[in-house]
Amino acid sequence: MKIAAEILSWIFLPLLMPVYGLLIAMYVPSNQDFLFNEDSLYFLSEEAKKAVLYMFIIFSVVAPGLSFVILHKRKIITTIDMENQRERNIPMFITLTYCLLLYGLFIFKAQNNILPKYIYALPLSGVCITVVYTYINRWIKISLHGGGAGILTGFTFAYAIEQAEFQFWILIFVIIASGLTISSRLYLEKHTPKEVYTGWALATFMTFMVNYFYPIS
Repeated sequence: MKIAAEILSWIFLPLLMPVYGLLIAMYVPSNQDFLFNEDSLYFLSEEAKKAVLYMFIIFSVVAPGLSFVILHKRKIITTIDMENQRERNIPMFITLTYCLLLYGLFIFKAQNNILPKYIYALPLSGVCITVVYTYINRWIKISLHGGGAGILTGFTFAYAIEQAEFQFWILIFVIIASGLTISSRLYLEKHTPKEVYTGWALATFMTFMVNYFYPIS
């Protein structure tokens, strides 16, 4: 069970969750609601999908991941998954910086919302969540894995609601994935229930709100 929990913790690594959300929206068939929302990731061209995924992988996964490895090698953080509450400020500031850079690049390179709004809203969600988590971290070691699962949940639900047709089983999958992530962190005793549930709930709420209400024009 411990090995399974550790594998799940790596599969559902917080840095990977935004990419999972994009993959779901881009490649799971759905029909957009033209009356209320003309944004769709599924109907993007293959070239646009690859370009967006490439940027998210670089700024949401590779760059922060390498930064955390460097911090670990320099003994600024004790472990890669930042178990020590006091060591989290610098890694979270780095995450915030990359989220801001990604959001800024989309705003600069794809002006006037020429891309679906979710492309802009997802990194902005990361900015909001990181700021709030950094503040809350002063009192509790809020779960970053719970936060990652919340990002996936909030993004997927915000996207699904604005589609005329969406694969219902995906929403079930997202909830199960969140449950597995939370359960693995609890089983490994990395967090208390309060830390993981707070992390998941806050990230779900903020990601949903940012993606659902992000202005189209």
